[in-house]
Amino acid sequence: MPPCLCERPPPVRLVAAPLSTSYRDNILSVLNAYGILILAAILGSAVLNLAADLLNLRAMGRPLPPALKGIHDQAEREKARRYNRATTTFGRFRSLCSDVVILCFWFAGGFNHLDRWVSGWGLSSILEGLAYIGIFVAARALLSVPFGAYSTFVIEQRHSFNRTTPITYAADLLRATVLLLLIGGPLLAVVLAVFEYAGSGAWLYGWAATTLFTLVIQFIAPTWILPLFNRFTPLEDGPLRRAILAYAGKVNFPLSNVFVMDGSKRSTKSNAFFTGFGRTRRVALFDTLIEQLSTKELVAVLAHEIGHFKKKHILQGMVIGIVHAGIVFYLLSVFLTHRGLFDAFGMDRVSIHGGLIFFGMLYAPVELFLGVVMLLISRRHEYEADRFAARTTQDAPSMATALKRLWAHNLSILTPHPLFVALHHSHPAPLDRIEAINRATGKRAASD
Repeated sequence: MPPCLCERPPPVRLVAAPLSTSYRDNILSVLNAYGILILAAILGSAVLNLAADLLNLRAMGRPLPPALKGIHDQAEREKARRYNRATTTFGRFRSLCSDVVILCFWFAGGFNHLDRWVSGWGLSSILEGLAYIGIFVAARALLSVPFGAYSTFVIEQRHSFNRTTPITYAADLLRATVLLLLIGGPLLAVVLAVFEYAGSGAWLYGWAATTLFTLVIQFIAPTWILPLFNRFTPLEDGPLRRAILAYAGKVNFPLSNVFVMDGSKRSTKSNAFFTGFGRTRRVALFDTLIEQLSTKELVAVLAHEIGHFKKKHILQGMVIGIVHAGIVFYLLSVFLTHRGLFDAFGMDRVSIHGGLIFFGMLYAPVELFLGVVMLLISRRHEYEADRFAARTTQDAPSMATALKRLWAHNLSILTPHPLFVALHHSHPAPLDRIEAINRATGKRAASD
């Protein structure tokens, strides 16, 4: 049974070490069982991802199998290698910097210093929690801004992908911040309140609140949130629209409209997606995608997206997410006020807001494992959607050529290492995907 959280835990004062205590002593003082586990998770994750990156970079040089030849010529393949080498190296450097900052903050007693500072403001427990977590999240976000800007305006620009202007970039950051405050702030306040006052049933109330929040977001995102960042216009009447609506009618998919998203506002990369439920359901094609693919190929791409709906992948994903959230909330209620967890971060007192952050770091190894499982499920869903598209369009060659054009244009790695795929890819490796389409239809996909 989870501990009762109906009363705010009284401050637990430790014998505070003087500020002149050496950095080494600070590190040793927090490395109890919880601290060792969290430190091992941070370092282990860094080593695992570094190994996956190195193996993936090496895999880029492997000879292409016959099914993938012709996607890139030699010059394009070398360009793809340079691009992926740059993004991988920078991504690993970015992760390393993030790990170093959080470790330095931790071992310098930063969590406790921040708690002492915020607790001196005389706020209520809920507002104090919002301030503590808000400052922590804002600091991490600010540290990530230079990395995001370099990725966009140097790496993506250098490889002819970027179309984001500095004004658009700044506006996106501002909109995202406002949305986080308006949506995430109230949700966090509810979670803090239920764990503060709801006793042993807090995890159930928190789970219910986040589930309701998730469902509401699914309904309002297509019409209220996504249009804040991009313009969605109905696909104009013509051969493409008629072909798409004819296909939708053939597979009994209620589709009154298809939207074109101005993806070219930020990047030359292409995509398509399906989002929302009921009357807010929306299928969107990037304008860059329409420029690159033929009508038959675009119908195949849309058929893939409809396949996700027909196979109930979106619903399955939501159910899995809701169940996962319930498990997280229950475990959170068990560890939230555990004294040993707070000792690992050198905290003078136990608090709900501190527990939320510390549990998130403690839960990281479980999250890594579950992430691998979720990616595996996602790749299986992609196979199913591909099979649905190939069979219902009866045009496997168009499905295959559409994928090949997208991989070529987006400078994708055609021979990724299996470990990298397992850790990071929501879609199957190119060769596996092409072969699966061929098997699904009993036909040999086009090789061009």
